[in-house]
Amino acid sequence: MAFSEVQLAAIDATVGELCRRKSPAHLAAELRLDYTVERHTVTIIERRAPWRGGENWTAQGCARFKYAAREKRWKLYWMRRDMKWHAYQLDRPMRSLAALVEEVEADEYGAFFG
Repeated sequence: MAFSEVQLAAIDATVGELCRRKSPAHLAAELRLDYTVERHTVTIIERRAPWRGGENWTAQGCARFKYAAREKRWKLYWMRRDMKWHAYQLDRPMRSLAALVEEVEADEYGAFFG
């Protein structure tokens, strides 16, 4: 079962807002953050303009949030250099998406935005 309209609005208010804050208008032609929603997964993606006159923008995952319905909590993942998603180790469990978005924005260890 996918997210409801209310849940999608909450995702946009948290994850979407982070993407908008971290995508400065003066860099819109070169770099932007976006997010996708698939089933119970929300992924933040960094998009970069084509390099040296290419046609396609590149896309790289930055952070991934998965909702575990049975546990009624969100889980946070980061992409390591092996290009696979790995569970992000938190000091304490967090149930809210907003708390995890704050963790991503703080990026204490440079796991999400380098």
